[in-house]
Amino acid sequence: MYQICVSGAAKGDSVEEGKELAAAVGAEIAKAGHSLLTGATIGLPNYAAEAYKKAGGKMSVGISPASSKVEHVMKYRLPIKAYDTILYTGMHYVGRDNFLITSSDAVVSIGGRMGTLHEFTIAMETDTPIGFLQGAGGISDQIKSLVDIAQPLRPGAYVTFSESPTELVKQLTDFLDKENAKYQNLYQ
Repeated sequence: MYQICVSGAAKGDSVEEGKELAAAVGAEIAKAGHSLLTGATIGLPNYAAEAYKKAGGKMSVGISPASSKVEHVMKYRLPIKAYDTILYTGMHYVGRDNFLITSSDAVVSIGGRMGTLHEFTIAMETDTPIGFLQGAGGISDQIKSLVDIAQPLRPGAYVTFSESPTELVKQLTDFLDKENAKYQNLYQ
């Protein structure tokens, strides 16, 4: 079982375009038996978390920018219901993003704006595998051009793209299984 992060738009056009994709990827992560991590925010990550729980997912973790539950709900106006636990980092969004990505075995990114781009760059710098679910617009549909411009990528970087939530979760799982083959007992 891996810790898979869902990153994506909290607001903006790609939230409307990507609702169903986010829900589908949340359900796929649950079916694959992985834990789900998100930035404990509204929008696409929350749609994924809700679908994950509805599909019987075992452990959903929210990584909050707030320093307490009260601040999470009252100041940031962020959800709590789709999570088994929320870690209150007190790191605002920038620090929370770093903690979220580095705590994940892989990232699924959907739609998005500047925060999603920030999470992508953290994944690239920390060699955290990242898959982009295409079809929700936003930054996720523009990343291919950025990856082309940034060539060559770091030797440990892994970036993949798919329009299918099932295929994307499978690609990331297969990559992680291969990379962690000699440590599989740690991921059971």
